[in-house]
Amino acid sequence: MTTLPMGTPLSWSLPRAWQRALPTFVFLLLWILFLYRETAVAMVTIWSRSDTFTHGFLVPPIVLWLVWRQRGVLALQVPRANPGAWVLVAGVAFLWLLGDLVAVNAVTQLTLVALLVLTVPAMLGWSVARLIAFPLGFLFFAVPIGEFLLPPLMEWTARVTVFALRVSGIPVYREGLDFVVPSGRWSVVEACSGVRYLIASLTVGALFAYMNYRSTQRRIIFVLVALVVPVIANWLRAYMIVMLGHLSDNKLAAGVDHLLYGWVFFGIVILLMFMIGARWAEPESVPGMEGTTTNDATPISPSQNGARFWGVAGGLALLVTLPHLAIGALEYRDIAARHTVSEPMPLVTRWQVVDLEGIAFKPAFQNPSVEINRHYALDGRTVGLFLGYYQHQDYSRKLVSSNNVLVIGKDANWERAGSGSHRLAWGEHALEVRTAELRSVAQASHLNPENLVVWQFYWIGGQVTANDHLAKVYGAMNRLMGRGDGSAVIVAYTRKDQAGSAEALLSSFLTTHQASINERLLSMGKNP
Repeated sequence: MTTLPMGTPLSWSLPRAWQRALPTFVFLLLWILFLYRETAVAMVTIWSRSDTFTHGFLVPPIVLWLVWRQRGVLALQVPRANPGAWVLVAGVAFLWLLGDLVAVNAVTQLTLVALLVLTVPAMLGWSVARLIAFPLGFLFFAVPIGEFLLPPLMEWTARVTVFALRVSGIPVYREGLDFVVPSGRWSVVEACSGVRYLIASLTVGALFAYMNYRSTQRRIIFVLVALVVPVIANWLRAYMIVMLGHLSDNKLAAGVDHLLYGWVFFGIVILLMFMIGARWAEPESVPGMEGTTTNDATPISPSQNGARFWGVAGGLALLVTLPHLAIGALEYRDIAARHTVSEPMPLVTRWQVVDLEGIAFKPAFQNPSVEINRHYALDGRTVGLFLGYYQHQDYSRKLVSSNNVLVIGKDANWERAGSGSHRLAWGEHALEVRTAELRSVAQASHLNPENLVVWQFYWIGGQVTANDHLAKVYGAMNRLMGRGDGSAVIVAYTRKDQAGSAEALLSSFLTTHQASINERLLSMGKNP
């Protein structure tokens, strides 16, 4: 076992083993990027259009620079192909296949990065992967993920802001994410959630911890601080902006300038966090040199090593290709069985189809294959039923998407006033449906504005759920088993001030029509 002495000059000539391994390794990376180019392009597109994930452009260059810093100690390692990594590669490739079948960007993009990362231990060995473990892990910051944190962060911001205002002696009336103070009305929107601050702080904080600390404990502590500080800073920012607006009679921080104030405040907080963190910085050693040794395994003859290396390279190339062969086979089968999607027959019950009667509402679900929005009346009570049916889904048209919501953030007619869940008997099963209360924007200033009670859940090939993730799983399994991807969103809604309980009315309507709705959805897409 040979240890590299500190201060030994590094040779710029690569050992023979690296001269053979690097070109093949780079070729495999390029092969993966070529095969999964649509996933990679989708990532870059999100970087370019979203301020939250613009940092993604910087992640690959930073990773390359971090690996370059380790070039001296990496040159001492003997790259050895590792067929044991095939199991991990195969599992990740299968996850990519499932994600692509139901067009989930987060899954396909995470698995693409995971495939690139796993190529290192598969082709160069675990000893090499351990030396550049942080750069490999940092590559995951390129994945534009984190929007799932928006609802809880917005809720926490609203709660803390209202609490702080009340402690300050300002009367506040809160309804959902909206609250009213004597000087005006405020609302916690997506830009106020703090998710941008959180992602930016975590990315930069992880890099700062790696570069300035040697001990794992200090690195973990600083990353945790980088997670907590932006959340608390965003709460303070929201409170101070409302106070500025209130005390200045809405002359300050009531328009777009409050976003500028927010970023300035965040910048100051993060700068202070780094200044304080730098006080505990540990002396930097030569990158990767501490305690590093060359491989001490039993030597392998060049012919045996070469056969193993090329065998692993060929197997890896085939493994990452298999999901695309499967996608091609499934698409061919779908095209062969493709049929015209037809509108279902109307529900036949005592409930009568009526005009809108003042309920001018339609969920904001994008590009369904068939869209039905009808209103039914019985004994003076009215219920609206929206069916959005999706078939031949892809990334531009899919049932479960962040773009498919009940109301958009700037809807001209309705705004969300609350949300929850309700248990519904659907056939032989008990279903937990999503519930929401929507308030008319035109009557928002009235003491008793018109509100709607809305229930929502998904129908996937006969199975029902209100859970986004479970809906995706059902969709992927149906496609793999040759059942197609016919799916729908079911939304029932009624006025909150209906005679009797709005919840009881919706429950009665859906229970009565459960079999009819299921039959009509099954009939969609079948040839007439």
